Amino acid sequence: MSNSSSITQFLLLAFTDTRELQLLHFWLFLGIYLAALLANGLIITAIACDHHLHTPMYFFLLNLSLLDLGSISTTVPKAMDNSLWDTRAISYTGCAAQVFLFYFLMSAEYSLLTVMAYDRYVAICQPLHYRTLLGSRACVHMAPAAWGSGFLDAVLHTANTFSIPLCQGNALDQFFCEVPQILKLSCSDAYLREVWLLMLSSFLGFGCFVFIVVSYVQIFRAVLRIPSEQGRHKAFSMCLPHLAVVSLFISTGMFAYLKFPSISSPSLDLVVAVLYSVVPPAVNPLIYSMRNQELKGAVRKLMTRGFSEAIYCPCPSTCHL
Repeated sequence: MSNSSSITQFLLLAFTDTRELQLLHFWLFLGIYLAALLANGLIITAIACDHHLHTPMYFFLLNLSLLDLGSISTTVPKAMDNSLWDTRAISYTGCAAQVFLFYFLMSAEYSLLTVMAYDRYVAICQPLHYRTLLGSRACVHMAPAAWGSGFLDAVLHTANTFSIPLCQGNALDQFFCEVPQILKLSCSDAYLREVWLLMLSSFLGFGCFVFIVVSYVQIFRAVLRIPSEQGRHKAFSMCLPHLAVVSLFISTGMFAYLKFPSISSPSLDLVVAVLYSVVPPAVNPLIYSMRNQELKGAVRKLMTRGFSEAIYCPCPSTCHL
């Protein structure tokens, strides 16, 4: 039996005990990580450098790419390090930092996706009021509000989780520090505080989910009333990427946290964690650039300038909306 005050490190779940497969996991995660860095980095740079993309929609997309870069950098590098050096250890401080950053970035991303749903709703359903409702001042307040909500959520969860006494060892059944796995090590009813906090976060998240659903019901009703086929195609092209990203984010997250205990197992939990923490940040840039001709053109223009010119591109540090 051990107490949380005496725990100096946690042991993460290894993907496999076979050395060859450990190296395979390292190279696989390295490829995914580099692809996510490159894709999100290109989107951020393209939006920042191309003044044609200095609009609310792309301003929010730039913030989304920043959050994706942060979230995948929170979990994957440590997993690669453990696979490469055949270790499972993560320090107590490192675990707390990982929990804080993961909740901060994921909560902020969910809030930002809700804001982006509102952006699409106004653009499709109230186009004449778009500049009024989503001008520079509104965007500058909405994006920090999303980041701020994530920060507050992360502070509450991290402080509450790591104040709970732990006496069930220090082995976590996950490849990164995940709050539900840490709660399994609790030795008292104190963990119920975090359970209630998780339920409160889920309730607020459900409110955002309802807002997104209602927004898209109104959007699709408005799109179907557009007389021209070209107009409907353009409207769908604006909305479908965001809807796909939201669906991927919510479906994987809900399955990870709301699945029945009877179907839970370390291997399944590991796969699901990869799906909701690693796949979205790597896939989101592809989803957004697939049907967006303006973004693809900006990225293509950026790449043709050459790597050295892209680094010293005289672009503004922030989007002027």
